[in-house]
Amino acid sequence: MPYLVTSDQAKIAYDDRGSGRPLLLVHGWATHAGFFRPQMDGLSDRFRVISVDLRGHGRSRVAAGDLSIDLLARDVTELAAHLDLTDLLVVGWSMGAMVLWRALLDGLAPRVAGMVSIDMAPRVINGDDWDLGLRGSSAAKSARQTPAAMIANWSTVGPRVAGRIFAEGREADQAALRQWAEAEVAASDPVAMAQLWFSLTAQDFRSRLPLLSLPMLVTHGKLSRLYSPDTAAALAALLTHAITIGFDRSGHAPHLEEPDPFNSTLTRFAATLPPPGDGDATGAGRSHPVGAQ
Repeated sequence: MPYLVTSDQAKIAYDDRGSGRPLLLVHGWATHAGFFRPQMDGLSDRFRVISVDLRGHGRSRVAAGDLSIDLLARDVTELAAHLDLTDLLVVGWSMGAMVLWRALLDGLAPRVAGMVSIDMAPRVINGDDWDLGLRGSSAAKSARQTPAAMIANWSTVGPRVAGRIFAEGREADQAALRQWAEAEVAASDPVAMAQLWFSLTAQDFRSRLPLLSLPMLVTHGKLSRLYSPDTAAALAALLTHAITIGFDRSGHAPHLEEPDPFNSTLTRFAATLPPPGDGDATGAGRSHPVGAQ
């Protein structure tokens, strides 16, 4: 199992399989690289697929130290440099999208040809001028969700979080997947998750995303319990070169709930990007005839 030893001596686990354009997969909060198994299995015949366990998650747990979106973004940037990745296609699911936005803004962009986000908002918590964050969230509710309470109640919080990943109405055909996800999320380190939750919910990328000129594919599940379909449209509107695609039978995780359509969509998007080694890695001015829904 390969590891990156970061500049501050943390060990970051990752999987690296296949050949072709590098495809870097960055998972969401309280999950791990294994939540991209359908992409590791289904896309490594045409991409070099790299899936990372973010610091504090999965095989990259840390014993001490504060965790933040900025720190996770630095780890991703160091991993790309360590593997000398260029012409990258990056995929960020939920919190993973925020980690990638931060990394792109902080210097990863020259290595990246395009990005796919999965069911994420530029700001998670709703407020006076924003109502497209997490359904039912507010600054007042967020203030009551203290780190100590999240840690103390993780045995309840973890499975509830996992259950909200998936679309309602598909319980019968997703039972095994749901049970697996609940167990994996429940096994997360509650201290690390509490730290990252409060970093995640403090972020607001709305003013910074227009600075990114990369081609972007904004995907979402049309049956998401976490975000409205309008969230994807609002996110795409902030980006310079973006299209949106929704998945009809998915909730928060179309890459898990509809893996074959998701993989096909990602492959089509990759085909719109210049081939590796061709052109400007910042992506300015490219067009993307993938189609939008």
